Amino acid sequence: MPSYKAPVDDVRFLLNDVFNFDKYNNLAGFSDAPADVRDAIIDEAAKFAEQVLQPLNRVGDLEGCRRGDDGSVTTPTGFREAFRQLAEGGWLGLVTPAAYGGQGLPQTLAQVVGEFLISANMAFSMYSGLTQGAVAALLVHGSEAQKKAFIPNMVAGKWAGTMNLTEPHCGTDLGLLRTKAVKQADGSYRISGTKIFISGGEQDLTENIIHLVLARIEGAAAGVRGISLFVVPKVQVKPDGSLGARNGVSCGAIEHKMGIHGNSTCVMNYDNAAGWLVGEENKGLNAMFVMMNEARLGVGVQGLAQSEVAYQNAASYARERLQGRALSGAAAPDKPADPIIVHPDVRRTLLQIRAFNEAARAMMVWLSLKSDVAHRSEDAREREAADDILGLCIPVLKGVLTDNGFANTVAAQQVWGGHGYIAENGMEQFVRDARIAMIYEGANGIQALDLVGRKLPRDKGRAVAAFFAEVGSFVTENAGVEVMAPFVAPLGKSLGHLQTATQWLMQNGATRPDNAGAGAADYMHLFGLVTFGYMWGLMVKAAQQKLRDGASAHLTTKLVTAKVFVERMLPETAAHLARIQAGAGTLMELPADEF
Repeated sequence: MPSYKAPVDDVRFLLNDVFNFDKYNNLAGFSDAPADVRDAIIDEAAKFAEQVLQPLNRVGDLEGCRRGDDGSVTTPTGFREAFRQLAEGGWLGLVTPAAYGGQGLPQTLAQVVGEFLISANMAFSMYSGLTQGAVAALLVHGSEAQKKAFIPNMVAGKWAGTMNLTEPHCGTDLGLLRTKAVKQADGSYRISGTKIFISGGEQDLTENIIHLVLARIEGAAAGVRGISLFVVPKVQVKPDGSLGARNGVSCGAIEHKMGIHGNSTCVMNYDNAAGWLVGEENKGLNAMFVMMNEARLGVGVQGLAQSEVAYQNAASYARERLQGRALSGAAAPDKPADPIIVHPDVRRTLLQIRAFNEAARAMMVWLSLKSDVAHRSEDAREREAADDILGLCIPVLKGVLTDNGFANTVAAQQVWGGHGYIAENGMEQFVRDARIAMIYEGANGIQALDLVGRKLPRDKGRAVAAFFAEVGSFVTENAGVEVMAPFVAPLGKSLGHLQTATQWLMQNGATRPDNAGAGAADYMHLFGLVTFGYMWGLMVKAAQQKLRDGASAHLTTKLVTAKVFVERMLPETAAHLARIQAGAGTLMELPADEF
């Protein structure tokens, strides 16, 4: 059976030493999370993930969710009790303002906790993740009456939340959306249509589910400009807050999926269901994008989380599995064979996964702090600068972490050899569960197009110029520091590759858009590698300082892992640049019927 140990020491190192969490104490909520409170939160989240959620991961995979003849859904054994513990522990309201029953703590802590929960049980964590996303959308775009009516019960775990975008005929292209809304005399709307792939669309964990639904008001314009957002409760809510009649919302089917079996992915039918407009008419995408950005950050963390738990189990197996002898001579002559950890190729596999995990975790914390600044700072310029970097890097985080997270689960499975293919060992579930993260909340090809087509040119390139300046300044400031040179010199070279690629796309993508499309995925991964290089530079600098201050020699493992990244992974920026500069010519040459 697989195991999981939350990386609490690495998280503390990032929060305390790399990013200096306490320097943000001028922001709302940060002073409520001093070091001792952070430690308690991290420790309790780790305990809950390891002791409650991880043992249910295989249970959820084997049992899945079951739909009754009446459309009700039963979640796997133990999920209801675990969700109750999650709610009672206050985890659902960690970042929600106290006015609505939450604790108002920084988003950064929620993302750290989220990694632990996802590594332990990805399917289970999605129920709470979508609820928190729905709360975020209502906080920004909901009326005060809607906030008071829905959020406190969602935070308390009595009600859950979902997001309803996709329809059978349209996914990314929401302009094709057909779900309609008809306005009523009392100001409400009647919602009719079918949504698919709705995570947690129906379940037995909560007494109500608050669906956020995209629909087109009768008579609205075609395309995305005519889309509005509605809040549609599963059970209608009376003016006094009590539950009333069942709404016209039902689960038509549970999707049979490759992975995340413990999460009920539903076909949802809306039959004249009562709904209420969230925000302005025909501005639904603006409101839903709040939830989607929350979700994309969370999905990026899913890639990291599955990579981390797969790595832990592969490393444990490699230390124990006896197979062959070390190339340099027997490492364990008293045993019939050496553990496979002695083999360079096994070490390469494990260390590259580890180098990814630690850089990805740092990127997650870095961007979460940007999110906190963007939402909590009283300085308009600070908010704008943080929001620029956040908007630019969200597609990179989502695409790069999930692409590589999936690849790493496959690599970790390979370490197990044939035993990795056997279900009871758990490795194949990590592979299956991780695969979806590359697809939902905007498939990764769409993330790459969003980066190149929207985020780079936005505000005349202000965000990418700021990113180049931040990383470039770090390289310049540390280039003359002897112990930093082996790390910042390669970073500077790769930053140059990214800048060259950016210029090439600006010059060649505008005149021939297919060039931008052909290079988008490589550009996203090139951007990700440079960001990881920057994260490793920050971590190396902090580790060296702590070692000088007498910290545990265990931190020297950071320096070794950093070397693996700059020697074996960062050089891939040159290959990405070459593919970008190859353009779209060859890719577009064949007629469609030749494929």
